[in-house]
Amino acid sequence: MKDITVYSTSWCGFCHQLKAWLTEKGLEFDEINIEDDEQAAKDVVEATKQMGVPVTKIKDTYIVGFDRPKLEQLLRQNHLI
Repeated sequence: MKDITVYSTSWCGFCHQLKAWLTEKGLEFDEINIEDDEQAAKDVVEATKQMGVPVTKIKDTYIVGFDRPKLEQLLRQNHLI
């Protein structure tokens, strides 16, 4: 399993933007489509107390939404960029 996991849906525009942004940065990530994985959807809602997508998990920290400043900060803290 990679250090970055993206929980997304097929219809979410911000999910597509987030994945493209991570790819442009050369970062590898696991992708979990919560439309197809009901348990993952439940787990991410339990962990974040929110129902929005995308959700990015970097090591053990979750970020809800495509918040570039928070993502970059967390990626730097974890020495991933």
